Amino acid sequence: MKELQVDVAVIGGGTAGLGAYRSAKRFTPSVVMIEGGPFGTTCARVGCMPSKLLIAAAEAVHEIEKAPQFGVHTTGEIRIDGREVMDRVKRERDRFVGFVLEGVDEIPSQDKILGYAKFLDNNTLQVDDHTRIVARRIVIATGSRPSWPAPWNSLGDRLIINDDVFSWDDLPSSVAVFGPGVIGLELGQALHRLGVNVTMFGVGGAVGPLTDAAIRQYAEKTINQEFYLDPDAKVEIMERRGDAVFIRYLDKEGQTREITVDYVLAATGRRPNVDNIGLENTTLELDARGVPVASSQTMQTSVAHIFVAGDASNQLPLLHEASDQARIAGENAGSYPEVSPGLRRSVLSVVFSDPQIAMVGSTYRELSQKFSACGCFEVGEVSFENQGRSRVMLRNKGMLHVYGEQGTGRFLGAEMIGPDAEHIGHLLAWAHQQQMTIGQMLDMPFYHPVVEEGLRTALRDLHAKLRLGDAETERCQRCPGD
Repeated sequence: MKELQVDVAVIGGGTAGLGAYRSAKRFTPSVVMIEGGPFGTTCARVGCMPSKLLIAAAEAVHEIEKAPQFGVHTTGEIRIDGREVMDRVKRERDRFVGFVLEGVDEIPSQDKILGYAKFLDNNTLQVDDHTRIVARRIVIATGSRPSWPAPWNSLGDRLIINDDVFSWDDLPSSVAVFGPGVIGLELGQALHRLGVNVTMFGVGGAVGPLTDAAIRQYAEKTINQEFYLDPDAKVEIMERRGDAVFIRYLDKEGQTREITVDYVLAATGRRPNVDNIGLENTTLELDARGVPVASSQTMQTSVAHIFVAGDASNQLPLLHEASDQARIAGENAGSYPEVSPGLRRSVLSVVFSDPQIAMVGSTYRELSQKFSACGCFEVGEVSFENQGRSRVMLRNKGMLHVYGEQGTGRFLGAEMIGPDAEHIGHLLAWAHQQQMTIGQMLDMPFYHPVVEEGLRTALRDLHAKLRLGDAETERCQRCPGD
């Protein structure tokens, strides 16, 4: 067996692993990256990029279907060629993956260890049966994988995950989507608009990442205008019958319904890939899910020379978060024992549904829990149904809530569903990171006519409700929930 001694070993060759490797190399040349599967990122291969390609095709169909409302009419029926749709998705997907792999190819071959790593102790890794590595510092960047209830395995190849969608050569006729989260909403709506019969089920009432009940209810109502979504479904039977899946469920009125679909798409969450890397051989402190407990500022675990980054950290499973965590973990592993807090940006997440969903800063649930005893935050709102530019474009569906702190007037966060949410979300995230007040945000320029004028309306509504001043600030600082 080959024996290696290195300064830093990075486990994983995805977004977080590649980022941690490059950051650590700035401090020491003695860095290796270990990967058992294909190098590259979930985002490029089966995540954000191929899903947006599918969504782009669906948006093209939707715009054609909406054209008669403008007085613009096309001749004949819209024909969707599923093979052509999936061919473009895969071609462009492979192009994005190619860019990532070009970067991987530039990494010296001696720094890339092929195989699956397991801890033997806090400093020793074994890669398959061919290499043993003693590392002074280690970064765990093993990513995550889809998860679903074990009984669903009886569905065989009729059970799919998002990875499988992007290997299709053609579109099926029907799919049941379980999980109206980010992946479920994006893929489910795209498939529906491309002519696939979609039925969507959830558990517990969640719609996307939304925690604000008013926004969540609006989202549920809007999505149901396109296809059936029950975010708290009662499924009685789901079983494979030949090359299809039979599902019996109670609808939202309590009536028994039966459907037969080509596939069941499991979009029921992801789990960090830390259950098969030998953590039991370490002294790492683990949380209830078996994930290493780590500082969000330094990505350092309870074992000082071990760091964690990306989806394996179970903090925020988003690509830009994985990149930030990778930079922090890699720099601290490379410069250890010097460990410094890294830049953590304001939380920003986007669901590329239509209307889009965006979350910025603190959620409504977090603020409600924090200020439960004193009500030291207020909510401003706007509906996009009568917002000028939104109506002009026939995209006038949506609602935005912005949250501000009593006393200081500081902007705390926002949840929204609506047109251009990805862009409004960025504006709000920048304001949040700069710790701006609602008054300062209203001093910023707003052009006319733009969708962002809806944001100004919500900010004005919030500003009018806030109680500002030192006395209110002092009261809220004494809030028991703070």
